[in-house]
Amino acid sequence: MKKIECISVFDMLKIGVGPSSSHTLGPWRAGQRWIAELKKKNTFDLVEEIKVDLYGSLSLTGKGHATDIASILGLCGYDPVSMDLLQIEPLIQSIKEEKKLKFNREFEVNFNPETQVVFNRKFLDFHPNGIKFSAKLKNGKKTSSCFFSIGGGFVVKKERKNAKRKIENFEQFPFPVEKATELLAYCHQENKKISDIVLENEKSLRNEQEIDEGLKAIWQVMLESMHTGCHTEGILPGGLQVQRRAYNMHQRLIGDVAYNNPQEWLEGIRNTEVKFRQILKWVSCYALSVNEVNASLGRVVTAPTNGSAGTVPAVLMYYMTIENHDANFDHVKQFLLVAGEIGSLFKKGATISAAMGGCQAEIGVSSAMAAGALTELLGGTPEQVLMASEIAMEHHLGLTCDPIAGLVQIPCIERNAMGAIKAINAAEIALETDATKAKVPLDKVIETMWDTAKDMNSKYKETSEGGLAVKVSLSDC
Repeated sequence: MKKIECISVFDMLKIGVGPSSSHTLGPWRAGQRWIAELKKKNTFDLVEEIKVDLYGSLSLTGKGHATDIASILGLCGYDPVSMDLLQIEPLIQSIKEEKKLKFNREFEVNFNPETQVVFNRKFLDFHPNGIKFSAKLKNGKKTSSCFFSIGGGFVVKKERKNAKRKIENFEQFPFPVEKATELLAYCHQENKKISDIVLENEKSLRNEQEIDEGLKAIWQVMLESMHTGCHTEGILPGGLQVQRRAYNMHQRLIGDVAYNNPQEWLEGIRNTEVKFRQILKWVSCYALSVNEVNASLGRVVTAPTNGSAGTVPAVLMYYMTIENHDANFDHVKQFLLVAGEIGSLFKKGATISAAMGGCQAEIGVSSAMAAGALTELLGGTPEQVLMASEIAMEHHLGLTCDPIAGLVQIPCIERNAMGAIKAINAAEIALETDATKAKVPLDKVIETMWDTAKDMNSKYKETSEGGLAVKVSLSDC
């Protein structure tokens, strides 16, 4: 049967905790899902011992991505959307010292992270990011469950038990979309913008008030992550001694503008100098700030992943502070609807997982999302929106994922700034082009990205076994 997925904007843009959607948010969610499975089977209360096995990329770069910590937090029953992040460090330290874990915050089990979180170099079938939870029960029996973190915080079982539900949701969409050509056809048929088509689909899943509240929450986290990153100085954790740059860059750019909260900060930026160099610096500052927050176990929005979380908000902030000083939530809503839809096209036709496709699947996709969304806000036609997305991805094809020391810092943070600048450039090129005569359709570049992903050597797929990751070590830093 043909694979069909219903992907909401809220699937593509998830609020979560860094540094990685596949290696942190995914394992965290997997722990929560395993607990739900145990409760459904009435075996949860029988658990007396737990073990976590990490496989493939989750193992190879798991330490740098805090995969072990995220798995533990999921088992403790905390939610990445709402957990007080200041609790993480003391909680993990307490578990390490006492060698006990409060399972789903309900009862204690013996748990030594040093021996009961196992990093296996072996790759499982189906996907490079495998995680298995095992439990010994009070009746002497054992139970286990395996999950795969497939990028962007998406977690699946090999058997894809939710496939039927996904298909049902897809079929209830008034405008079911699998390819860009289908999306474009709906725009022509209905004489609507891409954001209008996406909104109609979303309204089949939830009412418009819920949509607005959800998108406002997403934008608020994006804005707060930029604000936090621009106001936090120091060294990022992990051992590379990476100096935060957004703080100093922001200090030089903002000058003596007064403000008391993120919204006033946004409005204050609108009054700053906007020469070309300043614009470049502001966009870079926005992107760097988000990913510095992400790299320090902060709260960000997957767009489409945590490692690429800075590109989309940076471009949206560029529109809000540089392009349109009258921009409001209606523009934010429009931008996020388009960005989410572009991201879903890549997920359906290729991948958003660096462990499957290298960094082209993360920064490349985020740049395409931002480029398309910006193009619509700037008055572009649906054809120009898709062309901008294609241009942005075209110039990320083949981009490898080779994080030094397995940390989402070098080259990952800077790549978000580069992806944001490319997105703005792609939008401007598309707006000056007759997109009906585009030589490379978006669907073709998505297919090419997937072909490139399959051809790419595995050492360039988030394993830290190639590229910069082997040329530069902790000792060099």
